[in-house]
Amino acid sequence: MQKSDFHYSLPDSLIAQHPAASRTASRLLILENGGLRDGHFTDLPGLLRAGDLLVFNDTRVIPARLFGHKESGGRFEAMIERVIGPQLVLAQVRASKPLKPGQKLVLEKNIRMTVQGREGEFYRLAFEGDEPAAAILERIGHIPLPPYIARADHAQDSERYQTVYAHHPGAVAAPTAGLHFDETLLAKIATMGIETAFLTLHVGAGTFQPIRVEDIHQHRMHKEYLRIPAATCDKINRAKQTGRRVVAVGTTVVRALETAARAGAISPYEGETEIFIYPGYRFQIVDALLTNFHLPESTLLMLVCAFGGKEPVLAAYRHAVAQGYRFFSYGDAMFLSRNNTVTDAV
Repeated sequence: MQKSDFHYSLPDSLIAQHPAASRTASRLLILENGGLRDGHFTDLPGLLRAGDLLVFNDTRVIPARLFGHKESGGRFEAMIERVIGPQLVLAQVRASKPLKPGQKLVLEKNIRMTVQGREGEFYRLAFEGDEPAAAILERIGHIPLPPYIARADHAQDSERYQTVYAHHPGAVAAPTAGLHFDETLLAKIATMGIETAFLTLHVGAGTFQPIRVEDIHQHRMHKEYLRIPAATCDKINRAKQTGRRVVAVGTTVVRALETAARAGAISPYEGETEIFIYPGYRFQIVDALLTNFHLPESTLLMLVCAFGGKEPVLAAYRHAVAQGYRFFSYGDAMFLSRNNTVTDAV
């Protein structure tokens, strides 16, 4: 299976640069039983059934983008991947020249860092002083908007590039399917006899990294921290045992649940995941998926194709382009049921 099998043409004008006027104002493309319907996100309750279990990712985006200069003068930009110690972080760094161990970096408010070394594509950076890294990021960091949003972050992004139920800090990219929910819609869903559950997957900057090999079987996923509590597992297992649907709000939830799944059941899990889901994968847990539209040839588009069938999903994407849907993080959404007839080879 080739990377180019998952290409589609997308005009730059359809890449959403700003959030919709309100969280629920987005459009919703519905793919069920092989058919497509155009709708609005406020139609979502009508697609759900009493007894459905919606599973959300409650990670919270941290202000992970830092700007500064080397002590020698050159400018740099750092994207924190994760905090790995009280003053220690892993980060991707853009600079005119590669950083060297021992090099000093100067940030806003004269906060300083030292380069300790490299771990693959990331640099290990240590803040000087006793202030915790997380506190420094909250004080001087910027919201880490995705690379396809061609503008600086605004004050509005601090709220809108965050779900209303975000709780556990640690992500450097938002679980974007959840951005469409507001408190009013969540309250309406609760009155319909629909259960909710939460897990935490800290989305890493690697989610935006392109696949650099044509044969997708050669691709290796980035690692992300994941925690699924016992209460969430109990709700999922009861739903599966009683024939009720598990509806994943976003591809991060799919990756989390399928990581922890064993023969149709799920157990509490804490650790890292680097699961790569592409056509041919046999899903254990998830029955329906709410997701945004994803980049051409990306691992997330491959996951959606595995879930709904490659040809139906790519046809839906072509329809979305033709109908002027808004794409990617601040764009519109798609709801699809699992295609149990998928026969794409692994």
